[in-house]
Amino acid sequence: MSKPTTISEFYEVSEKYYGQLHRVLVKKQTDYGPGNIANAPGGALNGLRVRIFDKISRINNLVDSGKEPENESLQDSFLDLANYAIIALMVLNDEWPNPRKWEHNMDHR
Repeated sequence: MSKPTTISEFYEVSEKYYGQLHRVLVKKQTDYGPGNIANAPGGALNGLRVRIFDKISRINNLVDSGKEPENESLQDSFLDLANYAIIALMVLNDEWPNPRKWEHNMDHR
């Protein structure tokens, strides 16, 4: 699809990214589990601040230098950044899973 010219087209394009964000978040959560956030030194929000700062520093370095990424793409970095914001909202709303009660089942959609 080309650049959206209507709100309906904008809706379609943005909705595609929400689906992608969700798939990446669930996939990574399967690998990491909730402990890396819940048990971060200084607390969950502090751990998220560090991750967000690191991600923004990486993005700034790549954009400012004009270098091509060696590993993850800029798009991957922005997906991670958006997912950190979603995780922060879950933490703030006391919805982040408790690592002691976490089950590694795969019955998600």
